[in-house]
Amino acid sequence: MLILSRKINEKVVIGEDITVSIIEIRGDQVRLGIDAPKMVKVFRQEVFDAIKAENKAASQSVPVIPKVDFGK
Repeated sequence: MLILSRKINEKVVIGEDITVSIIEIRGDQVRLGIDAPKMVKVFRQEVFDAIKAENKAASQSVPVIPKVDFGK
């Protein structure tokens, strides 16, 4: 893991297409601005973890096939 110190309005560049800007520092919170191509998905960790958990649960569920009554 790379650890950097940045001040407000300073940036970190990832590759050629992604820029992370320090927008605001207030107490123990830092506001970041992330500029990335639309094809790059950017999530907060807790949202990403929830998406992964939902995808895993969906992949392990057994599909329910409804019974069809043909008038017998």
